[in-house]
Amino acid sequence: MVKVDAHQHFWQLERGDYGWLNADQGEIFRDFLPPDILSLLQQGGVDKTILVQAAPTIAETEFLLELAEQHDFIAGVVGWVDMTAPSATTDIKRLATNPWLKSIRPMIQNIDDDRWMLKPELAPAFESLLEQQLCFDALVLPQHLKNLLTLAKRYPQLPIVIDHGAKPEIRNAIFHDWAKDIAAFAGQTNNSCKLSGLLTEAGDDISFEAIRPYMQHLLDNFGPQRLLWGSDWPVLNLASDYLQWLTYSEQFLSPLSKSKKTQIFGGNAINFYKL
Repeated sequence: MVKVDAHQHFWQLERGDYGWLNADQGEIFRDFLPPDILSLLQQGGVDKTILVQAAPTIAETEFLLELAEQHDFIAGVVGWVDMTAPSATTDIKRLATNPWLKSIRPMIQNIDDDRWMLKPELAPAFESLLEQQLCFDALVLPQHLKNLLTLAKRYPQLPIVIDHGAKPEIRNAIFHDWAKDIAAFAGQTNNSCKLSGLLTEAGDDISFEAIRPYMQHLLDNFGPQRLLWGSDWPVLNLASDYLQWLTYSEQFLSPLSKSKKTQIFGGNAINFYKL
């Protein structure tokens, strides 16, 4: 089994384009670069990772692509472009010439307009993703799920993956509306979801029992064939650590057959991102 972490980050503070990352973030307000994760991957038996953007700049995407070229364990990069810019299609086409680029991720969770993704001016960028055979990582919150479903129906050939289960409000035990919209998205599209980021949404109670209902709902609706395991490291460090999340994930998925676990822990990421 090839184990793939479908969602992790690196950053270098002196680059200066991480607007969200400041001293208030505590433990993660420092550089995180390839040497910092190697022992964790080894301990967890993780073979490859997908490196995901953490800044809304093309310069950061190019920085990540350079890291991917330098380190064998990085299997692909999820980058960023300004999808509303007149240069969006040109930028996407140019970045797509790099074989490490697999997907584009606008930081939708930080955009005030919940309907932003449906703006007509984004159409050329979405069509360019299709032309370049790239994927779309949806960094969304629960309130975005209905609009994301509309988007998915607008572009049924575009491979979409929801990051972090759409960040349910586990800390406030809010389940029903999120669960209903997740079920609708999973049931009405062929798209995927990442089993990642849940511990960071759990607040003070990061017990397995607190997050299990949310994990179960994602598994019930996306099934073993459309769920991608990811760590969200080092953001994960705000709540827990790499090996704890891996342990919870293995515990949760233990009733599944070996082939189904192989899909979630690597096969689905390989297929989705065309690794």
